[in-house]
Amino acid sequence: MKCPRCGSEMVLDSHRKIPLEMCYECGYIEGRSIEEQVSPKVSNYEHMKTLNFNELVAFLTTGLDLPEKQVSDWLLELTKK
Repeated sequence: MKCPRCGSEMVLDSHRKIPLEMCYECGYIEGRSIEEQVSPKVSNYEHMKTLNFNELVAFLTTGLDLPEKQVSDWLLELTKK
């Protein structure tokens, strides 16, 4: 069965009382409407505003491929000003 939301192959999830087809690509579960699962798009800047210091350092280091110490020191220097 193909997923109506993204078109990839759906898998039978038998870990529930009633087995349901589920898409591992987009998270769609058989029987749910497509509109209720769509969450509002959040930009990276809006997402960063909700993170604490450690989460922000981890988020930036994975995106920029920089050492955590370098990013942490840079952020601490910015907050001192």
